[in-house]
Amino acid sequence: MVVENFIARMVRNTSSRYFAFEDGRPQPPCAPAEPIYLYIHIPFCAELCPYCSFHRVPYREERAREYFRALRREIEMYRDRGFSFSGVYVGGGTPTILLEELLDLLARIQHDFSPAEVSVETNPDRLDARTLKLLADAGVKRVSVGIQTFSDPLLKSIGRYDKYGSSSVLKERLAKAKGFVQTLNADMIFNFPTQSRTMLEQDLEVLKEASPDQITFYPLMISDATRKKMTDLMGRVSYRKERHFYSLITSRLAEDYRASSAWCFSKKDTAMVDEYVVVSQEYVGAGSGAFGLVGGGIYANTFSLPAYCERIFRGEFPLSARRLFSVRELSRYALLMGLFGLSLDTASFRKRFGSPPWWLLGPELLFFLLAGGIRIEQGRIRLTPRGRYYWVVMMREFFTGVDNFRDLSREAAGITAR
Repeated sequence: MVVENFIARMVRNTSSRYFAFEDGRPQPPCAPAEPIYLYIHIPFCAELCPYCSFHRVPYREERAREYFRALRREIEMYRDRGFSFSGVYVGGGTPTILLEELLDLLARIQHDFSPAEVSVETNPDRLDARTLKLLADAGVKRVSVGIQTFSDPLLKSIGRYDKYGSSSVLKERLAKAKGFVQTLNADMIFNFPTQSRTMLEQDLEVLKEASPDQITFYPLMISDATRKKMTDLMGRVSYRKERHFYSLITSRLAEDYRASSAWCFSKKDTAMVDEYVVVSQEYVGAGSGAFGLVGGGIYANTFSLPAYCERIFRGEFPLSARRLFSVRELSRYALLMGLFGLSLDTASFRKRFGSPPWWLLGPELLFFLLAGGIRIEQGRIRLTPRGRYYWVVMMREFFTGVDNFRDLSREAAGITAR
């Protein structure tokens, strides 16, 4: 665990610098010459899960309808500024919580941009034939459902048993949902403090029986603010156990799935993946608390829902923070995201940054070569099996840094922790 602990500290320190934003409201970025991705954030949930560090608020219909009106206008503002979008990812929260509004939003996006890919997150209670058919008719090709676990004791511990049903209910809903969209993804979490190897093996067996098109297995990621709550609820997280669990997941799923990223496993070669940050070098974030990466800078929208709507209806972009990256910082980010997708094309990297990766990132690449995490062959830098877990550690720490920024932003917006 020495290498993994060193990597975790390195990424933790780097992430804290990446999310040290400039003061003052930034101007919106200029539109790139080519289409990019669009991330849309829907923050509403009927109930808030204790482990979740995403930007989410309790659902109220009137507030949600006003939010969707503002969201439609924000995307139109990007359109009017010359942006075009090749793909769309709708996350939350619970994006399908007000389905008619989501469908209207997707219809407008199809009319204005005709994206080739649309992916939408949902929860198990909305995994019904009518909802899935309406989403498919709206151009959605990938639906990702948050299962998290099939263990009844764990479901009860994290407050999802009463909300979404028992293991048998979840399994039945997942099995019946296949065939409506091109890719049905099951979102899973591993390394809960009270999760045993037997519980994880049960999850894997149920998944193999239900056989979704894709499985995304995230390690438990909790922000500093959420950590105490989770420790009081379930105990401390063991990262030694995380490594063993990840090895079990990859070995069991390898029989039926291929790796699309370090923690995403697909049956189809063309399946979309969860990480739009991997497949697109640049993306716009729309919605309260959304992030975008455009023109070498990361942008964040305000986390205050009232401020978000007010600024949109005044004709202003709701941006609240910006951080412009140096070439070296951006190349590090490109290495992190590219190798999370298992390999990085060195020619594409050189075209983007004007230098080969070993010129800009020599110390980092040497470290991972010596640690057995990467190999270089045929113009590509590839992750080794050992390196795949290194990248899980890195992404876990990177997204924890994002979650810590979310906590600070919610606090600054006067949003109380729940």
